[in-house]
Amino acid sequence: MSVNGKGRFAVCTFALALLAGCANSGEAGDARYGFGRSVDSAEIARWDIDIKPSGEGLPAGRGTVSAGGALYQQLCTACHGDEGQGGTNDRLVAAYVPGVNYSEGTTPRTIGNYWPYATTLFDYIRRAMPHNAPGSLTNQQVYDLSAWLLFRNGLIAEQDVIDSTTLPGINMPAHELFYWSEEVSQ
Repeated sequence: MSVNGKGRFAVCTFALALLAGCANSGEAGDARYGFGRSVDSAEIARWDIDIKPSGEGLPAGRGTVSAGGALYQQLCTACHGDEGQGGTNDRLVAAYVPGVNYSEGTTPRTIGNYWPYATTLFDYIRRAMPHNAPGSLTNQQVYDLSAWLLFRNGLIAEQDVIDSTTLPGINMPAHELFYWSEEVSQ
């Protein structure tokens, strides 16, 4: 079946009208899809909590190993084991072994052997833990848990206190396994 010149013109005109209608339907701002909601600047600010490797974005507070240990036993052992050795969820504690290729997946990746920045630990705990109530921990609790996990991984001493100044300065053994793209800055 072939379409003559008038037919092609009619098909093209219809297609353009259809496309124009689709394009204009969202311009007026009245298109609703039945999901989502508007957010205000205060809600956006509550989610704008990223922390850079340099420590920029870390909140005020400080954490200790002893307080973190008690909190870990209360909130974390069910998923990660009594000492961070793993349970129903990932292992958190293991020493770094030079020469092991952790990207192969044959050795568990833990805080002590794979994470490049201590600030990432704080950021992750604050955003994602505990699994059943992500984002519910106070900054104090996150500092304490971070201190205990860093201690268990042999990265700080038991009497060390971590805060927004000391946390970015912790030398993570796997730091050299990661690099920044030239397009990304710290």
